[in-house]
Amino acid sequence: MRPFRFGAVVREAESGKAWAEKARRLEGAGFDVLLVPDHLVGPRFGPIAALTAAACATDRLRVGTLVFANDFRHPAVLAKEAATLDLLSGGRLEVGIGTGWMAGDYAGGGMALEAPGVRVERLREAVAVLKGLWGDGAFDFRGDHYRIDGLDQQPKPVQRPHPPLVLGGGGPRVLRLAAEQADVVNIGMRVRPDGSGPDTRDGGLEAFLGKLRHVRAAAGDRYARLELGTSVVQAGRRKAEEAWSAADSSSLDETPQVLLGTQREMVDKLRYWRDEHDISYFVVHHERDLPALVPVVAELATARG
Repeated sequence: MRPFRFGAVVREAESGKAWAEKARRLEGAGFDVLLVPDHLVGPRFGPIAALTAAACATDRLRVGTLVFANDFRHPAVLAKEAATLDLLSGGRLEVGIGTGWMAGDYAGGGMALEAPGVRVERLREAVAVLKGLWGDGAFDFRGDHYRIDGLDQQPKPVQRPHPPLVLGGGGPRVLRLAAEQADVVNIGMRVRPDGSGPDTRDGGLEAFLGKLRHVRAAAGDRYARLELGTSVVQAGRRKAEEAWSAADSSSLDETPQVLLGTQREMVDKLRYWRDEHDISYFVVHHERDLPALVPVVAELATARG
């Protein structure tokens, strides 16, 4: 049984000093990871600079992305940046990566939002390139989307064979890829193919449990090595009035993505999902929910189990 881990998505701050203070507060509250998203639109920091600053402001806190959008960067560029950040942070980087999905990012950046299947296969190749370039020696790759010719990048990551790779989502293709290639699988809601937001038909307990079964079957012998996680999109005593990007939160109430009630009720629910369903990594998706989760994290962090 894995120990609990807790992350928090932090998007911006009014200054470098304020950003550093946010990172130190998370570290002091017992959180394990500060996570930054990757979008071109909206009030969000760019991930590489933000994670570097957070790592420099802290000693223990790990830093990562939820998640890099693969379509925004060639994997050879990302491999170089990630290896550098892993070195500068003393081996505290976690690389979350996804296909890219938000229509506004693609439209605003003048990029084509291709079909989900194309983006997933491009992500599959990108994962192979990342792992290859983080390995020892020169690397070659021939794919439908990427070509690498004898590239031996330096520095290599501090963490060997590579920083933990986080993949996730809600669709069967990306969950299968995560089960086969990732170190951490983040279970979420499927997004609409047109990039307009989450598919609200994908909520609910049965859908969530089905994704867990899908990951277990796809992982095979790898399952015991996987860390399973999910994003907590609402927490606290109040009734959830919204969830991720206006999805119907009532459909998520029975899942670990919504934590309502007292501290004891939230702790018990997290223990249940870890003990019965192997989910041990929980990410607070909105900063507004941090006050409600801080005492929960403190209680579970004391023994980490």
